[in-house]
Amino acid sequence: MKLSAVLSRLFFLSTFWLCAASAQATIVQFQTVLGDFEVNLYDEATPETVANFLEHVEAGVYKDTFFHRLIPGFILQGGGYYYEFDEGKLFSIEAKKTVVNEPEFSNRRGTIAMAKRQYNPNSATVEWFINLSHNHTNLDVQNGGFTVFGEVIGDGMEVVDALAKINVMNVGDPFRDLPLRDFDEEDRKAGVKLTHEHLVMVHNIIILDHDPDSAADLKPVPNTLIHEQPEKPNKSSSSGSVSWWLLGMLLLSGLALRKRG
Repeated sequence: MKLSAVLSRLFFLSTFWLCAASAQATIVQFQTVLGDFEVNLYDEATPETVANFLEHVEAGVYKDTFFHRLIPGFILQGGGYYYEFDEGKLFSIEAKKTVVNEPEFSNRRGTIAMAKRQYNPNSATVEWFINLSHNHTNLDVQNGGFTVFGEVIGDGMEVVDALAKINVMNVGDPFRDLPLRDFDEEDRKAGVKLTHEHLVMVHNIIILDHDPDSAADLKPVPNTLIHEQPEKPNKSSSSGSVSWWLLGMLLLSGLALRKRG
């Protein structure tokens, strides 16, 4: 066999095994404007959800995104929009596929779960949220139960709690609960243009650990409510729609919103 062919085969195998290893990743790092925190994924208990999330992580989908929804004491949500630095505009992340619901674990403080459409349990795509409190009595049963697929580890909740203290403003759909830094109502009335310096940026989400057994010592709380209580539709709740409001065209202090192609 020629040397070039051998080298080509070795390159293919190394690439294959690298990709296979990354597909088993279970610890990711969220790199935010206020610091980094790590999340341990439940890849064995919620395989479809984790695989979907990691596919977006590895594709770089969450690079230069921002937290677009904050309800203090409830949830901090991201993964739906990103900031284009060259154009100074906001883009929505185009959802390419949905993932089956896996409501195995309880929505307790510090867990991460998938957002989805209201009244459609199997509609999760790219958006996720972090539970700021024990939200199990609501989210474990609502809309078929929200899939918890990991938890913040170490001292990561210190960063999350700091993020959750940022001022929230209603600037119109789809940003009715938008956390903003160094920006208030007076700035808005004065016509101050919103930039990435005001948004609560998630610079990127990267994979730190490729070991699928790293979640072995975690003890997530099982979702028992989903089996004990019938689901009751709650049209007044905003968590069921978790940011699937009308996207359309929006002018946000000079920032245009449109879909990423």
